[in-house]
Amino acid sequence: MTSRIEISARSVLAALAGLAWAAPAGAQEPVHFAPHRAVYELSLADSSAGAGVSGVAGRMVYELNGSSCDGYTQNMRFVTVMTNQEGTETLSDLRNSSWEDADGKKLRFSSTQYQNDELADASQGDAARSKGTTPVVGVDLVKPSKKRVALPNDIYFPMQHASTLVQAAKNGVKLLTANLYDGSEKGEKYYLTSTAIGREYAPGAKPLSAAAKGGEKLAGVASWPMSISYFDAGKDQEDQLPAYELSFRYFEDGVTSDLKIDYGEFAIKGELKELTFLEPGKCPASASAH
Repeated sequence: MTSRIEISARSVLAALAGLAWAAPAGAQEPVHFAPHRAVYELSLADSSAGAGVSGVAGRMVYELNGSSCDGYTQNMRFVTVMTNQEGTETLSDLRNSSWEDADGKKLRFSSTQYQNDELADASQGDAARSKGTTPVVGVDLVKPSKKRVALPNDIYFPMQHASTLVQAAKNGVKLLTANLYDGSEKGEKYYLTSTAIGREYAPGAKPLSAAAKGGEKLAGVASWPMSISYFDAGKDQEDQLPAYELSFRYFEDGVTSDLKIDYGEFAIKGELKELTFLEPGKCPASASAH
């Protein structure tokens, strides 16, 4: 149960010359994400009788820095206290950091997972696309052990995937599938994802709750409701249920609100409580083509 929360927490970092992927047709303008820090309050959304979960409380702090020319750095801390039906509490603390270059060719990631204040898992590595007409994606893991992992050449990295989602939404695409790799599952696993994109909320429409401090700064930003289903890769998607689903409202500048992580037997919601925009990354004039 804790591992599933760890995987989805990393995926929230989800929200993507020589790449083995294609943006939706007509997506010509680059996506510029706004550096920011967002704080979310986590709680139990719903739970079935057999889930064994009676309560969830916690907080997620997410920070994005960088620019569309220098690449983006993501840092996140995801802390939950889960209570089972016997009243026993389990504290889970996930700390994740990653950097992805502007062209989606390189990804560095580092993660530590603590359970009840004891180190339960750690992973660290570098993923990169090799040069050539048919790029190959390879991962050099440092933790939990040194190992070389090969990935399909159509893999999306997290910010590359996020960028593609915004481009797809702006072009009216309603469904986007992608193989996504973020270094989760000891750095050895990727997921087949299917994202449903809803109708656009125009700037000023559906303002955030007044409880979201700083949320008024999003009044002039377009957004879309999205839902991502995560499937185990290598299996027929039509014959399996998703491992979990992540739904949210995604703003064009990369801010996320209205989070919900659905595991089937229970679901966690994340309410945006505080939003702070950080110093924007600067790109030289010559980088406008990125």
